[in-house]
Amino acid sequence: MLSEARKWVQWKATCTNPRYLQAIKQAGRRMKLHQIDFRTADWKLLDSFADRTVFQTRPWLEFIEESQGATPVLAEVREGSDVAGYFSGLVVSKFGMKVLGSSFPGWTTPYIGFNLKAGASRRAALEALEKFAWDELKCLHLEVSDPELTFEDGEALGFKAEYYGSYRTDLTKSEDELFNGMESACRRCIRKAEKSGVKIEEAHDLAFADEYYEQLKDVFAKQGLVPTYSVERVRSLVKHLEPSGNVLLIRARDGEGKCIATGIYPGFNKIAEFWGNASFRSHQNLRPNEACHWYALRYWKQRGATLYDWGGEGTYKEKYGCVPHRVPWFTKSRYQIVGALRNEARNMFARKQKFLGWLQGERAQRGDAQPD
Repeated sequence: MLSEARKWVQWKATCTNPRYLQAIKQAGRRMKLHQIDFRTADWKLLDSFADRTVFQTRPWLEFIEESQGATPVLAEVREGSDVAGYFSGLVVSKFGMKVLGSSFPGWTTPYIGFNLKAGASRRAALEALEKFAWDELKCLHLEVSDPELTFEDGEALGFKAEYYGSYRTDLTKSEDELFNGMESACRRCIRKAEKSGVKIEEAHDLAFADEYYEQLKDVFAKQGLVPTYSVERVRSLVKHLEPSGNVLLIRARDGEGKCIATGIYPGFNKIAEFWGNASFRSHQNLRPNEACHWYALRYWKQRGATLYDWGGEGTYKEKYGCVPHRVPWFTKSRYQIVGALRNEARNMFARKQKFLGWLQGERAQRGDAQPD
């Protein structure tokens, strides 16, 4: 056995070793998440973060809460005794299991994620989030998509990496540059809408949701499909977002005053989003959709947004001069079977939508009433 004197010498040598001291320092500053009350949080402070998006604001999270039956989760990201930022997400029950989404498929919300101070490590925050999900929230599955994360961040921590694919337009360009950057055919469509007497007006009423949804059903019917969400979701979005000023709702009217197209464009801070656009097939020759998008681009540019996200993939968007963009979407399950259930549920939903579209087409041919 070592003498007490020798033990003292060894202990002192260890405690003064630079590597040991650095390890202790890093361990003391390892990131952890601490849940805070969603209802009483300092939302003014949260909204002051430079990387804040509309999907992290209180009205949007409450919209998901209502439309998905989910429970909002708000947590401080702590690095040692300092608050390095915040995490936003929601817990929902799937197959009787708790799932933490930030975001989750079917929420019509492409990403949520973190708000962090400059210099804070998103990879370290993601690592802390996993421990928080398993140990504190007792969830069995986790999904997170954050526009500032990299694919390397998730893969290094063992997450399965997918992506939310979309397009983006640089709104720091002048209006002339934005317009001239579009394909010539797209520019002609915008001009045609104007010459045909199409007028764009901003909407602020709840009845807008029903107008939008009627047009949306017509859009899906053209493809032999039905909308992937109900009119109640649109009503919920308008109810929560419109009072905040963080969403642009627009109607396009023809020369006789009929509403022939609608659009929903949320935005906050530097990023504006295209959430949904619909129109009646009978009036698409007047090119109201192009007129709506052009209005939205200029609207958010004038309000200081620097990026316009086109809300998902679709090659028709390329005519507006935008460029492809991918945001990492990371998933991880505590047990392998949970991930398999998640994938099967997504496949079942896709099959259900195709069947409902076929059924609606059959009923329409027979003259039956179409389902809501």
